[in-house]
Amino acid sequence: MAAAPLYCVCRQPYDVSRFMIECDICKDWFHGSCVQVEEHHAVDIDVYHCPNCDVVHGPSLMKKRNNWHRHDYTEPDDGTKPVQAGTPVFIKELQNRTFASGEEILMRMKGEQVTPRYLERHGFSYPIAVTEMEGLGLKLPPTTFSVKDVEQYVGGDKIIDVIDVARQADSKMKLSEFVKYFCKPHRPKVLNLISLEFSDTKMSELVVVPDVAQKMSWVENYWPDDSFFPKPFVQKYCLMGVKDSYTDFHIDFGGTSVWYHVLWGEKIFYLIKPTPANLALYEAWSSSPNQSEVFFGNKVDKCYKCVVPQGTTLLIPTGWIHAVLTSQDCMAFGGNFLHNLNIGMQLRCYEMERRLKTPDLFKFPYFEAICWYVAKNLLETLKGESHIIICFYLLLSVTEPTSEVPDHIRPNHLIKELTKEIRYLEVRTGLKDSSSVIGLVAAFVFYMSFLCASCRERPTSPSTEEAIQGMLSMAGLLCPSKPEKGASSQEPWWSSPGQRSPPEPREPAQHQRRLQGDKSPMDSQGNSSSEAWDNQGLPSPLNRCHNTSPETDYQYCDPSMSPPLHPSKRHAPNPPPISNQATKGLEFFFFFYLIHSCFFYFTF
Repeated sequence: MAAAPLYCVCRQPYDVSRFMIECDICKDWFHGSCVQVEEHHAVDIDVYHCPNCDVVHGPSLMKKRNNWHRHDYTEPDDGTKPVQAGTPVFIKELQNRTFASGEEILMRMKGEQVTPRYLERHGFSYPIAVTEMEGLGLKLPPTTFSVKDVEQYVGGDKIIDVIDVARQADSKMKLSEFVKYFCKPHRPKVLNLISLEFSDTKMSELVVVPDVAQKMSWVENYWPDDSFFPKPFVQKYCLMGVKDSYTDFHIDFGGTSVWYHVLWGEKIFYLIKPTPANLALYEAWSSSPNQSEVFFGNKVDKCYKCVVPQGTTLLIPTGWIHAVLTSQDCMAFGGNFLHNLNIGMQLRCYEMERRLKTPDLFKFPYFEAICWYVAKNLLETLKGESHIIICFYLLLSVTEPTSEVPDHIRPNHLIKELTKEIRYLEVRTGLKDSSSVIGLVAAFVFYMSFLCASCRERPTSPSTEEAIQGMLSMAGLLCPSKPEKGASSQEPWWSSPGQRSPPEPREPAQHQRRLQGDKSPMDSQGNSSSEAWDNQGLPSPLNRCHNTSPETDYQYCDPSMSPPLHPSKRHAPNPPPISNQATKGLEFFFFFYLIHSCFFYFTF
């Protein structure tokens, strides 16, 4: 076997995990750490000379800056191209923009008030700011804790991902190098560190997440110790950013809710409600080729500016679209968590990530696996708790085969058991309603039998949209819509052969009220609580007076309001048949479509 080629002054073989740069003279490759070239500096080099070649040819040649408003600063500054996000010109323009006050949507509460009980009762639909920390359960280092202390606890050799803000591009470097950069009085560029998860380091002992995030977290409550998959660590992040660091508009992965605490410094959040219209605009903006040239805040009706000073904790609910500006050097701690209150929105965000082909690196780790664990726990709860009813709605969709089904979970069996338990409890307590659980379960059972049928002349597998429409129709939940002119009169897949299509169902009275803008028993994220919304559109316990029109409240009636599928995710006209092996992952999205925060509690 031929020996592997050797590179660099260290004469080592190629290592994919280490950054390397090529000499433009000798054409050899060098590890950046061996020749003192950081990855984020390499983009500024026009012609690189290695240590051997610069003796003869002189030092490397650097690129010439021609503009301050483009990610590629070598482009000519002729005024023909718009400003891009993160550049120095963009930051100045952002600071001069006018926004709606964050006080319009911010809930200010004491730490002792922010409890799982409170959120389960009143919903978690608007950001919460906490300045009085007592009772929140959050433990943090003192305000004298510095970036050098982070290096001491985490280790200077740890490889971290940093963002070159002016280019909005990621690069890797050692934590020790970032600390040196942070401590310099004059920095050549703006670097931002937002992804240092430290649960597996000594610094983890210094931070205890808020009780509400710990007690509501799916991972903390349902992830088994003997899981084949590694436990996701997303609850403890340290964020270190210098002045003018900027993160463009985004939704946190998997639709997770987030807690932030500013230890020292200051951050400014630009918040946008996750209304159906805003989510559709966000998806289109995220997939557009000129995304960095368009300020998303200009595309929506309202973008709220929320200043988070030192000592303040901010909790952001599921799905809120937000950008963040570091107005002064800052250290903050934060974490992400999935929970029961906003399952519908969590799934919408996850589906959007799939349509946008978000790389796995930027997704919630093992999102589907944790959903299966939650479903398994639900079944055990239904069987073991006679004094609690948990009506768990099943998402009506189909996904691609997945490898995230835990080995000891049998999807078909689990779904059947859940269906049986829900039916039993509904009959026992008289909660049957053809337009709610029973209808939905019946539709689900029909579709499962459709999937598992072994008949030879089985129809072609329906698309996701058809499956949703079919099951909603059978459950009595489908919003009737007028057919477009020229539409095909072909029978839908859920109609029986030889049977004529039924007339359009009448809209349920509850849905009619929603369309008229009246108060709905469902809040924006599917939470069914009489106290979830008042006439002003904010949680009633606070009795806040804000003028919010019903049209701007993010309320959903059915999955058909989801943004259209990205072209790359549209279904093929002739999808392949579903094999027995593939069905292990097909049932994932049947779970978790909620009507009330996933769970209804009734005490006998």
